[in-house]
Amino acid sequence: MANTSLSATRSGGGPAGSGRAPRVLLLAQCGNSVGDGVFLVVSALYFTGVVGLSAQRVGAGLAVAWAVGSLAGTPLGALADRRGPRGVSVLLALATATAVGALLLADSFPAFLAAATLYATAQTGLAAARQALLAGLVAPADRTAVLARLQAVLNAGLAVGAALGGVALHLGTPAAHRAALALDAAGFLLCALLLSRLPAPGPPAAARDRSAPGAAVLRDRPYVLLTLLHTVLLLRMPLLSLALPLWITRRTEAPAWTVSALFVLNTLAVTFFQVRAARSVTDLGTAARAVRGAGAVMAAACAVFAAGALPGLGAGGAVAVLVLGSVLLVAAEMRHSAGSWQLGLGLAPADRIGRYQGFYGTGVPVARTLGPLLVTTLLLDGGPAGWLLLGGAFLAAGAATGPAARWAARTRG
Repeated sequence: MANTSLSATRSGGGPAGSGRAPRVLLLAQCGNSVGDGVFLVVSALYFTGVVGLSAQRVGAGLAVAWAVGSLAGTPLGALADRRGPRGVSVLLALATATAVGALLLADSFPAFLAAATLYATAQTGLAAARQALLAGLVAPADRTAVLARLQAVLNAGLAVGAALGGVALHLGTPAAHRAALALDAAGFLLCALLLSRLPAPGPPAAARDRSAPGAAVLRDRPYVLLTLLHTVLLLRMPLLSLALPLWITRRTEAPAWTVSALFVLNTLAVTFFQVRAARSVTDLGTAARAVRGAGAVMAAACAVFAAGALPGLGAGGAVAVLVLGSVLLVAAEMRHSAGSWQLGLGLAPADRIGRYQGFYGTGVPVARTLGPLLVTTLLLDGGPAGWLLLGGAFLAAGAATGPAARWAARTRG
């Protein structure tokens, strides 16, 4: 079993500096996740209410920005492989802070689009570079445990940031909105400072590889298949943020405050139970079983959410059904996260972790870009049948992950 202690991560002779690295990574995660929480709550109302952009333009601009960002992950990950992940991580954290500053200065749609594209690109590249940095500083047996703690801190930071963003929304002044976004920029500056204090693992052998950044990844067919299956399972992301709020208010008898209660339930569950959910994931076999189980539980959650619209439930019955579905969804989320970390890192060649993680991480911006349109169309137009169809996709993707992982393992000898 992986060692879950943050202060003891040198099992089997871990990389130099690995004992202190998780603590610093944890603090860096805390700094920028608080800022991200503020951004998620305040940004849409800032751009529409203060800057004066229409909601349609804001939505279209963010979709374009994340689409560009999804294409940037692999080449920026390759840059981390060639130049060293610490320096590239620091540079991209600074670029993200700069992008937030540019968003504060944006007073037109072209300026907003340029700043949002820089933000999405830097965020996507930073995720890949930080994974490569973690892989260079933390022993393989300990990575899933450390990532679980980072995910728990991420959710706690988002909750704190959302509360601070709520204060800004309550005040309602342009100055309060700008101060909230400035806090996000400060969070990424703190992240850059902390990452710069880590030891530099140095560029691996891939520094000699001058091929196109995505060429090696795209030739690795089992890894491409794993990334595709991972992306399907990530369609759970727009469920909580978009599909469920619309489903609850339009198709069920549950009160509107149920939306907020389910979000809090999800955030607190991941904060307190993600580490425990990841403890049994110690190798590729346990990771594949975790993802398979997660797909099955996601399918069950979809069936329960569909039942929330049954006539005659009443408000109390609908709330009870939706809470049950949310418990199933967050349990599946935690197991999927733990398994996907192990698979994504464990099956990436040691000398190309940055570019492989950049490619594997494209699932997140793809889910953010295409997921809302796909999921809302499927669920709001298809109703309960749409929920069951989505659940079937989750079930199939989870079940196919094990064979894909075994195929990938065979190709690595």
